[in-house]
Amino acid sequence: MTRVRIPLTALFNLYENQFLGVILDYTVKQAVRKIAMERMQILIENAITNARENPELSQRQAFLARRISTRHKIRMPYYLSMVFCKKCKSFIAPGINSRFRVGRASVKSIRISCNLCGHTYRKIISQ
Repeated sequence: MTRVRIPLTALFNLYENQFLGVILDYTVKQAVRKIAMERMQILIENAITNARENPELSQRQAFLARRISTRHKIRMPYYLSMVFCKKCKSFIAPGINSRFRVGRASVKSIRISCNLCGHTYRKIISQ
């Protein structure tokens, strides 16, 4: 069996390219996540505006926004995730297919009821 000698410069270039690849991959992922976040915001805004005229389109847009967040492993911000039902995961437009009520107990809260599955959950208001 013959031995093949590999020059050190070849190994150095190989590892250097791997290191540059990691850096480039990290910057590309950041850019992709930023674009994905912008698209999620646009889709949710469009879903809210289209909810009254075209409910199927608004459900589809909200579904796509949720799918983008899961595909790119981005946590949806609170103000975007608030428009999804916690039980059936469907899009709930305020006043159209959900009910928002202010609680009258000693602990101030907002009660959100989904008209699709009937689930009610509370958001506590800080004082």
